[in-house]
Amino acid sequence: MDGFFLAGREADPAFTWKKLEGAEVVTFKGGQPHAMFKYACHRAGIDYGRIKLICPGGPAEIDKAFRAGQGQYVHQQGPFPQQLQADGVGHIVAQVGKQIGPCGFSSLAATREWLGTEMAKAFMRAYRKTRAYMTAAPAAAIAKAEKPYFPNIDEKVLADCIATYQILGCWTPHVEITPAAYEKTLDIFEYNGQLKQRYSYELVCAKPPA
Repeated sequence: MDGFFLAGREADPAFTWKKLEGAEVVTFKGGQPHAMFKYACHRAGIDYGRIKLICPGGPAEIDKAFRAGQGQYVHQQGPFPQQLQADGVGHIVAQVGKQIGPCGFSSLAATREWLGTEMAKAFMRAYRKTRAYMTAAPAAAIAKAEKPYFPNIDEKVLADCIATYQILGCWTPHVEITPAAYEKTLDIFEYNGQLKQRYSYELVCAKPPA
């Protein structure tokens, strides 16, 4: 599931995506975050062309711009919006992942030759265990372990974000990309004009090593 959020200046329990039309949104200019956001707007049935986009740069620049007063809404990955909310600067109003549904996240890339090695099997055992841990462990315990990677984020805020991701389904116990998730990923990038053809599932996705 996509792990990005929309936050607004005020708490809005009655938020609908329609409110983005005509509003200023601080977001990414391109790449995967832009493609996902644009597709989410499409799924919500709104006119993306009516959104007034503010694209200052990467995650840090986006956060800085919104904190400086730019935009009515901001499009960010956690835990940035959770920290905005804790600081009283913004309020999370929507989850992009819920609007899109399951897709090919998180995925791994490898050669088919490597997938047949003992190293690949050992890696996948560790990866499966980690994915299972991320879905079942207390969010506070994961936050404590990850805190050094997020020096500017409060540990409680980090835990809140992780708990949200657990509920949202960002880390499913299964590690394979399902056919349905793969087709949704193709839908997203085809809608954004970034695919020349829809490649078959068998050409792109491989069964994880046992």
